[in-house]
Amino acid sequence: MIARYQRAIVVCQWLAMAGWLWWCWPRSPGWALVGAAVPFLLFLLVMTVEFAAMHTINRADRAPRARAGQVVVAWWAEVRAAVLVFCWRQPFRHQSQPDWLPAQPTGRRGVVLVHGFMCNRGIWLPWFAPLRDAGHAYLAVNLEPVMSSIDDYAATIDDAVLRVTAATGMAPVLVCHSMGGLAVRAWLRAHHADARVHRVLTLGTPHGGTWLGRFSSAVNGRQMSLAGDWVAALQRAEPAGRAALFTCWYSNCDNIVFPASTAGLAGADNRFVQGLAHVQMALDQQTIRACVEEAGRG
Repeated sequence: MIARYQRAIVVCQWLAMAGWLWWCWPRSPGWALVGAAVPFLLFLLVMTVEFAAMHTINRADRAPRARAGQVVVAWWAEVRAAVLVFCWRQPFRHQSQPDWLPAQPTGRRGVVLVHGFMCNRGIWLPWFAPLRDAGHAYLAVNLEPVMSSIDDYAATIDDAVLRVTAATGMAPVLVCHSMGGLAVRAWLRAHHADARVHRVLTLGTPHGGTWLGRFSSAVNGRQMSLAGDWVAALQRAEPAGRAALFTCWYSNCDNIVFPASTAGLAGADNRFVQGLAHVQMALDQQTIRACVEEAGRG
């Protein structure tokens, strides 16, 4: 669903830009180029507002605050990452590489990959080769309906865990980006599934909600509001010790999940990284290597 939606947006934008250039170029080449650049300029403006809000809100957070230079570098990295993910990999390449569930167990734990808000399995494409090279069977889910309650994703995650466990004979590691970590926590709550997972690794997950959640019109977006009712109820329902299953990466340049420390989870192995933006974190090679190493432990 999200692939069709994003594909339609990209195609319509390119057609609109081409039509504008065709009509305006004979009259004024300069205005033709300015008009064609408007969608990208609006995207840059939104990204700039996000980073400015993040840097301001993080001033009062306990996590080390990023330097201005780090914010600028992260802004540019996120611009490139977002264009790559939302304009190419997710709309056009999300099915280009299949899941890998080998017929014969490799002796290594399998991995379930759970994406975040407004994403699909295409965000995980850079992970597939490193996981397979390390012998980890993997399955990347698509969480749908796209804008429904986070609780609605539990059945999809449960099916993925069952399939990977059947292929490997071992409880899998779950790797989650952004909202995906909350979806896994909702699955654990709904299925009391602590014994069925070896480890949960989260990247930029708003465990305590995020400041931007208040502006969302989607059900799952509002559920991620900072210290909101849904995340508070999720926390209250969790048994003591569940957080020990989690390793949580969080960053002081995350332009979606802030204040920065809300991406940590009390009682978990929280790992602070400097200068990584939100989508960038899921594509960062050092983070990928660290998670693959974690999947191979125990």
